[in-house]
Amino acid sequence: MREMPRKRKGVFICIEGIDGSGKTTQAHLLVETLKIKAYDAIYTTEPSNGILGQMIRRNMLQGSLRVPTIVEAVFFAADRVDHIEKEIELSIKAEKIVVCDRYVYSSIAYQGASNINLGWIEQINRYAIKPDLAIYIDVPPEIVFKRMKRRKSVMETPHIQKKVRRNYLKLVKEKHLEMVDGNHSINQVAKTIENIVLRFLEKH
Repeated sequence: MREMPRKRKGVFICIEGIDGSGKTTQAHLLVETLKIKAYDAIYTTEPSNGILGQMIRRNMLQGSLRVPTIVEAVFFAADRVDHIEKEIELSIKAEKIVVCDRYVYSSIAYQGASNINLGWIEQINRYAIKPDLAIYIDVPPEIVFKRMKRRKSVMETPHIQKKVRRNYLKLVKEKHLEMVDGNHSINQVAKTIENIVLRFLEKH
């Protein structure tokens, strides 16, 4: 990943987690909290709401069969470049706090769970900018599947999610992600994330 110029006043934060971990809820709550505290914060997500992102949701995530993982990885990387150029970088330059629901770490965790070479995944994502802060909400897959009422995508199987979680925990160990225990109430998890983010903003 490439570094953004350090002169900017905008901040780029991403929230990660396996499917059903509560990351989308927490990303929205974080944006709401930051706005209450007078920060100019926006929510965004991957796959993006652009043409490629919509195609990924419709034809890859919501289909009954999973496309070849290499194809999947390339489409996610392409959508990410489009997302960065058309929304993320523009928002950062406008001095906003961008909270992204999933980012490049999802590609490493998910496509990496299909035994695709991690170096290759990093290479096709080399134009992705590095977040200022990346948070991972950790919830064991067996807990997630008790929470979920229905299966939402081709990647939501216990076998895949266990491998994905292992990849996320490796990224935590390598200090790419800061881990938050997701085995608490929504409000407790939200407060933990809020404290991490506010400490970061005060420091930077």
